[in-house]
Amino acid sequence: MPQQIEEARRRLADIIKPTPLIRSTTLDRILDAHVFIKPENLQKTGSFKIRGAYNRLATLTEEQKSRGVVAASAGNHGQALAYAATRASVTATIVMPTTAAISKIDATRSYGQAVVLEGVDYQEARAAASKMCAECGATFIDAYDDAYVIAGQGTVGLEIADEVAPDVVIVPVGGGGLIAGIAAALAERASKAEVIGVEAAGSPQLSASLAADAPASIGRPVDTIADGLATGRIGAIPFEVMRGRVKRSVTVDDFEIGEAVLLMLERLKLLAEGAGAAALAGALKLKEELKGKIVVLVVSGGNIDTNVLDRIIGHGLVKLGRLFRVAVDLRDRPGELGKLVSMVAATGANVRAIDHDRTRRDVAIGGARVMLELETRGPEHIEAIRDQLKRHGYTFEVPALG
Repeated sequence: MPQQIEEARRRLADIIKPTPLIRSTTLDRILDAHVFIKPENLQKTGSFKIRGAYNRLATLTEEQKSRGVVAASAGNHGQALAYAATRASVTATIVMPTTAAISKIDATRSYGQAVVLEGVDYQEARAAASKMCAECGATFIDAYDDAYVIAGQGTVGLEIADEVAPDVVIVPVGGGGLIAGIAAALAERASKAEVIGVEAAGSPQLSASLAADAPASIGRPVDTIADGLATGRIGAIPFEVMRGRVKRSVTVDDFEIGEAVLLMLERLKLLAEGAGAAALAGALKLKEELKGKIVVLVVSGGNIDTNVLDRIIGHGLVKLGRLFRVAVDLRDRPGELGKLVSMVAATGANVRAIDHDRTRRDVAIGGARVMLELETRGPEHIEAIRDQLKRHGYTFEVPALG
């Protein structure tokens, strides 16, 4: 594998741009460590996937290229292969699940190749893609269970070792291609580095595989905002490559992933998708044991759906106390809403949205329920608003987040 990774690096020399490590004093302070970001979200097509996709295409025979290629993808692998195939003048068909983000479907189509929607998740799309290959004779380009794809992803590890001698490298894990390639590269170039995988709680195939000491499927539907991690199983080839090189995993839930997305966006000015922010979410969970160490966080991609981003920002601002939603009961008569809004404005809060409902069954005739969404300065400001509402005699409740 080390030789294959070096060969992949030569093939990719004029295709990808090496992503230099980024330092963050903010993360240094938060984690009390020496933190480096590997920003693959800045790569062409928005993720590391172009490395493996192009490397695999470059190994096809002319006859294979003439028959075309097919892939299954939740988004990033599809975009990468579509771009690589168009550049190499190869016909490609990308099978994506019907639940894939619209932005990723549109982006994949924009690279000039066909997109077919099949199945409700990645594994169903993969089955449909395999069937298509059997029927038309095209070559299936797996997103992760392929030695050439893994070798391409391993060039990320070579670039890390070119710049720093890490103590810990934290990598998001879906099917395992990225972490396998990085682990293989670092085994030669930075053998003392510990490589830790981060998985989504809604798709915990890495921990299942490590426990079984064999590539495992989770045996239930995947459920996570990090669609790049939602494979439901670890590939057989990646698992063999990472065997003995990756010894543990960290599991993060969607709220932890969302907080990491928001932290990166606000403090590092980097837009990461859920899978891309998973390494930071894992590092925050491992904070105590990372103290003083040289830590590299692999940000695998930045192709986030804007609707998901909006929900993440909303949840994050509520948790930070910078967005306050409160339902207030009013008498339904002229001037009451104005009085409420004026009182809230006097606290220094900014009204972001108002919903006025007088027809709810749980509201008395002659009354109304007003939902206010307020931009606030933090938890203390929210307490001041609540005190003002009580002082002015308003009945109110704070809806549960969700």
